[in-house]
Amino acid sequence: MFIAMNRFKVKRGSEHAFEQVWANRESYLDRLPGFVSFHLLKGPEAGDHTLYSSHTVWQSKADFDGWTRSEEFRAAHARAGSEASGALYLEHPAFEGFEVRQTLLGKHKAA
Repeated sequence: MFIAMNRFKVKRGSEHAFEQVWANRESYLDRLPGFVSFHLLKGPEAGDHTLYSSHTVWQSKADFDGWTRSEEFRAAHARAGSEASGALYLEHPAFEGFEVRQTLLGKHKAA
């Protein structure tokens, strides 16, 4: 498995607008082979921003790489960094990719 994450420093007061951009976008992720799940994570608040992370899980790094080369990726990111969305965060998102080495599952799955 491969986990791809982007960290966003969202300007204080822009959290709701940032979340709405994600809630209302067409992601196309489920069209790609190897896609497992997506999460938008809200983290701690700092003086000038709130930390967010987008988090996708893929069956393999090759599947993730296929996503980044796809037409669906280009379509999903066509408005990323636009004047409207770029004004919501302090700096360009920071990408982090991880190959999963261990997974533990709980006895009860979340609903």
